Amino acid sequence: AQLVESGGRLVQAGGSLRLSCAASGRTFSNYAMGWFRQAPGKEREFVAAIKYIGGTTAYTDSVKGRFTISRDYAKNTVYLQMNSLEAEDTAVYYCAARVWYIAQNHAAYDYWGQGTQVTVSS
Repeated sequence: AQLVESGGRLVQAGGSLRLSCAASGRTFSNYAMGWFRQAPGKEREFVAAIKYIGGTTAYTDSVKGRFTISRDYAKNTVYLQMNSLEAEDTAVYYCAARVWYIAQNHAAYDYWGQGTQVTVSS
């Protein structure tokens, strides 16, 4: 099973990006999908997650109202729409998967992508 992120790039503060995470090697329809990020010198932190079914989502407080997580079961892909980006959002963003339910602890996730760099210039 493999997760591959894409969509990260340099963007100005106030701009938008959409990250994608394409899953392959197995179906992830029974998996909760999460996005985490890690800035230089900081620990990996939870950003958003979506439950395996039903659309239940969770967000860290700093991105609520700005980021939206969604998934396309047919494409086996999860997205992170990021609006009103701030310099503090600069980090490597990782996609992750775990069975069934959302978790905010990165140790609870079984599969990880390689990450995609998001840089927000102020």
